[in-house]
Amino acid sequence: MASWKLCAWTVIVIVCVLGKISGLDNGLALTPPMGWLAWERFRCNTDCKNDPDNCISDRLFRTMTDILVNEGYAAAGYEYINVDDCWPERERDARGKLVPDRERFPYGMKSLADYVHSKGLKFGIYEDYGNFTCAGYPGVVGHLAGDAATFESWGVDYVKLDGCYALPADMDHGYPEFGRQLNLTGRQMVYSCSWPVYQIYAGMQPNFSSIIEHCNLWRNFDDIQDSWASVESIIDYYGNHQDVIVPNAGPGHWNDPDMLIIGNFGLSYEQSKTQFAIWAILAAPLLMSVDLRTIRPEYKAILQNRKIIEVDQDPLGIQGRRIYKHRGIEIWSRPVIPIHGQYYSYAVAFVNRRTDGTPSDVAVTLRELGLNNPAGYRVEDLYEDVDYGVLSPQTKIKVKVNPSGVVILRADAQPAFAYNAIPTRTPYTLNDVFRLTKKK
Repeated sequence: MASWKLCAWTVIVIVCVLGKISGLDNGLALTPPMGWLAWERFRCNTDCKNDPDNCISDRLFRTMTDILVNEGYAAAGYEYINVDDCWPERERDARGKLVPDRERFPYGMKSLADYVHSKGLKFGIYEDYGNFTCAGYPGVVGHLAGDAATFESWGVDYVKLDGCYALPADMDHGYPEFGRQLNLTGRQMVYSCSWPVYQIYAGMQPNFSSIIEHCNLWRNFDDIQDSWASVESIIDYYGNHQDVIVPNAGPGHWNDPDMLIIGNFGLSYEQSKTQFAIWAILAAPLLMSVDLRTIRPEYKAILQNRKIIEVDQDPLGIQGRRIYKHRGIEIWSRPVIPIHGQYYSYAVAFVNRRTDGTPSDVAVTLRELGLNNPAGYRVEDLYEDVDYGVLSPQTKIKVKVNPSGVVILRADAQPAFAYNAIPTRTPYTLNDVFRLTKKK
């Protein structure tokens, strides 16, 4: 890791430890969580008799654990294996405790968590602040302390608390109380809330100050479905409501636009690249929900693109914004490290929402993107792995963006002594083969 990255990360950690960042006091999720989640791809498939390879079971999660480690996902930063709905018996035991389905999880949840931990990963589980989960399994209402203690005894590292079969008005008390119970166990568990989305649906204004204080991440909008229309609706929601949403994100507390569906059935290759790039700009949790056994290599490469993951995991934790929207073309920008003086570096995504069948050219100067550092910026294309050298704020860049596709650039601010090294020629076309260096 470069020295400036190490220094910046150290500063963030120190600030968090000193309590200068307002958020859930569990010291976790200083960058957005990354991992694998069952729900979108496998839903509530409990038919292990007829579909043993795809049902929600101990076997499925151990298999995905192995793949995460053996096929490079863990090395790229994905660390959580998260069970979602439909894992318990329909009834609690005689003592009121949750019981994993005895046929589908014959060894129990502690055994599964121990297996995940043995591979160097972390284990997540799902529950609901209601009488039932969304699929009709037991909820936590009336059992907050007991369920928190159960999760601690199983070695759970991450808890997602849904909000079906609950009164939205009760969530202002219930979600903080369950988070308090989790903390009282003494075990550090990431706390993922569905608190605001249910209140928004009910026409209430969520208390984001309280949500930030009590949750590590939370849902704002609809569940993602396996379609480009669903991804577009999420992108639109985050862009249209960014003035309210963006200020709530930061180290330890994140907006969650929902799972990555890259490698499933509903997105093209270009659309998959767009989802990954925009999620990185949004500082979103990167929770894959895909069958890792059958994913095609080109989609796997998207999910393991370390340069885009580095944008998502930037320690400053500043969520990006949509800075331009016109006739189907959007530009999204996120400040990242390094910082030199008052000048941030940036990740910039050019998105083509058109479907007219031909790539669109977008030309803009760095200054028009808000990049004003006199010493310039080192610009790199994060999908094409092309380094364009140090460019001045006056340089006009031109990108060609495929329909429903994206071009994502990283522009690293240069220190003042680099000023004399900036080329002065403009305009600068990113397809100019005479002035680019393709990395090996």
